[in-house]
Amino acid sequence: MKISQLAERSGVPVATVKFYIREGMLPRGEAMSATSAQYGDDHLSRLRLIAALADVRGLPLSRVRDILALIDSPTGEPIDILGHAVGALPPYVDGDRDDYPRARAAIAELGLTYDPGFTAVAQLDEALRAVEGAGLDASPAVLRRYSDAMRRVAAEEVAPVAGMTVDEAVPYAVLGTALYEPVMLALRRLAHHHLLVERGEG
Repeated sequence: MKISQLAERSGVPVATVKFYIREGMLPRGEAMSATSAQYGDDHLSRLRLIAALADVRGLPLSRVRDILALIDSPTGEPIDILGHAVGALPPYVDGDRDDYPRARAAIAELGLTYDPGFTAVAQLDEALRAVEGAGLDASPAVLRRYSDAMRRVAAEEVAPVAGMTVDEAVPYAVLGTALYEPVMLALRRLAHHHLLVERGEG
């Protein structure tokens, strides 16, 4: 397909498609002449992925580029790759400290793994600071309620990885982390609404 057709099918303007190509986020098409190129379904899938991350997920292009790089060149241990993916997702926090006391205490209480280099530790520390600052309950009992639910979700998500190659596991983990978090948040809010409606309070 021509670039105009690629733009039409993806819903991404031609100028934006050309920008993604210049930035190396979208591969160039197969040159057919000095002024035209052909694009295939792989280009369409890639363009839709970029749009999902940038438009639907609302990530800055620099972060989209980081995620694409992780998918294109999966080097290192899967846990490190996932850590980089988490770092590319909001909330963006200062992850340069050596210790996160709020997160460390909570993680110890919950029996999770404390690794100050894993971005989610800094994210948890900042989130707990905000909760405490608002005067809300951040006691171990409250945190355990959330942690237990999230462990069940995480176990379901991690289970399929055992049967995957690294090339399959990296996109699954990275994109699952990036794109399913808004789904989980929306489902949580829908569950709140449903429960209140059931109780006659909606």
